[in-house]
Amino acid sequence: MVANFSRRKFLLYGSATLSTSLLLKACSSNSTTTGSSPGFKIAIALPGVISDQAWNQSGYEGVQLAKQKLGAETSYVEQIAQADQTEVLSDFARRGYNLVFAHGGQFDAAIQQVAPQFPNTFFVGVNGAVNGSNIAALRIDHLQASYLCGMIAASMTKSNQLAYIAGQQFDATQQELRGFELGAKSLKPDIRISSTFTGDWNDVAKAKEATLAIISSGSDVIYQWLDSASAAVLQTASDKGVYAFGNTKDQLEIAPKAVLTSAVKRLDLAIAYLAELAKQNQLKGQIYTIGLEKPDILSLGKFGAMVPEALKQKALNTKEEIVAKKITFEKCQEAGKDTRCVKKATA
Repeated sequence: MVANFSRRKFLLYGSATLSTSLLLKACSSNSTTTGSSPGFKIAIALPGVISDQAWNQSGYEGVQLAKQKLGAETSYVEQIAQADQTEVLSDFARRGYNLVFAHGGQFDAAIQQVAPQFPNTFFVGVNGAVNGSNIAALRIDHLQASYLCGMIAASMTKSNQLAYIAGQQFDATQQELRGFELGAKSLKPDIRISSTFTGDWNDVAKAKEATLAIISSGSDVIYQWLDSASAAVLQTASDKGVYAFGNTKDQLEIAPKAVLTSAVKRLDLAIAYLAELAKQNQLKGQIYTIGLEKPDILSLGKFGAMVPEALKQKALNTKEEIVAKKITFEKCQEAGKDTRCVKKATA
């Protein structure tokens, strides 16, 4: 069974003072039976819509893949506002879901609040930074892919100014920004990188406005991580004759004149992998980090026609050096802050 509970319906029923359990039961009239076994139940809470061709769609597809592989019953709630996070997670647990994915680092506080109350449900924060007895985090090593993109950006810029734009500032976006900076500065130490956080992963108008401001300030290569709003950044970059990077999905086709390549993150495969561990009672309260060593999960997408062959090869060779641990990213302090720095193996 696949249940879809939109945020709009969530709020409608909530305002009618029904309990959330009754709310989701009422909404289940939209469910479709898929012939799956009810023995193992998986849910996912999503901050955006499942059709964004980016972050939220990848999460939804992961749960659907787990359903196919494991015969699980699945549900999802999309467009969850910050204020609704704890209630949505709690309701899944009350309804007996064995495994609940919270799809975004912005859910960390809600997971920490809810998980101790429901020891029989395992919560996984995708992009999260917390863990506990029934809490795991699933992390893509965003820094590794963004390092490669930073190298490409530094080679393609004419203004020596790059920009990073994302929806919110939390650990995963900071790691991605750091990797972009490190990669760019490995080739051009004096290059300038600005960062912008719009406060909304899906607001197209905000994304376009921020992109125009970035371009007007002189940046001619943009690394974006947004959800439904990602296409607005890529298309605006294309319209203005600057370059950009896709994220999560291979987004070259959205703006082929602008997209240099994409940081492809197959979260669907990673989510299905953790779901399989959970069903086998092998999921642990730890942070699972997946990097370029798993090319089926993290990789660069197709390259735009404007990227020279020599630059493609340089990026791919550097990727192999990262996989071989000839280039690593160690914890360090810079300007009094904890971060990660590049360490190259000595011959």
